Amino acid sequence: MRKLFPDAAAALAGLLHDDMTICAGGFGLCGVPERLIDAIEAAGVRGLTVASNNAGIDGVGLGKLLRTRQIAKMISSYVGENKEFERQYLAGELEVEFCPQGTLAERCRAGGAGIPGFYTKTGVGTQVAEGKEHKEFDGEMFILERGIRADLSIIKGWRADEAGNLQFRKTARNFNQPMATAGRVCVAEVEEVVPVGSLDPDAIHLPGIYVKRMIVGAPYDKRIEFRTTRQRENAPAAVGSEI
Repeated sequence: MRKLFPDAAAALAGLLHDDMTICAGGFGLCGVPERLIDAIEAAGVRGLTVASNNAGIDGVGLGKLLRTRQIAKMISSYVGENKEFERQYLAGELEVEFCPQGTLAERCRAGGAGIPGFYTKTGVGTQVAEGKEHKEFDGEMFILERGIRADLSIIKGWRADEAGNLQFRKTARNFNQPMATAGRVCVAEVEEVVPVGSLDPDAIHLPGIYVKRMIVGAPYDKRIEFRTTRQRENAPAAVGSEI
């Protein structure tokens, strides 16, 4: 099966439709499938439900799909750096399902493993638990969380072989791996594709059985969510400098 496609639009051909659910990898601005998000924006599909740890920042990552009003619902853990997200949510234009970070990762992992739900202590006694089934185990209360299954997973990898066996780099491993397994179809963009046999089998983070289509998305611009600088010792602070 040939998995490598020439570009993001080709890799997503026939997979996109209105009102679909997408699991998107990434952690902050790290490991974000930028080329695939651009292709989804260009396709113009609307009414999307997107499960992602965060929603990027204004005009970057999933922030692009928020800007174009293509996302109807976000299932997220952290959204504090996106002003457009905040505006749409407060105006009632965007449905939001907040989910503790570890619970979100486990919901996607569970969905990918065929587990429809699991019990967790996280969120008990808070708004997160409202409307959810409660059950006591060994004298402690737990709530039921549902696994997440998506129509499509879009992820960003570091290196892959031609069979789709994939490696992530550092922080990008956090959510890309569980998101990949939660989708009925997984499309990956990677920085490099190498021949089969080039990767150490013990160093593969995602087996190729989960990856149906791939593109090479490099080169990428290095984006920094927060830039913090410090004044050099014994040096006078410049007017307007950030310390």
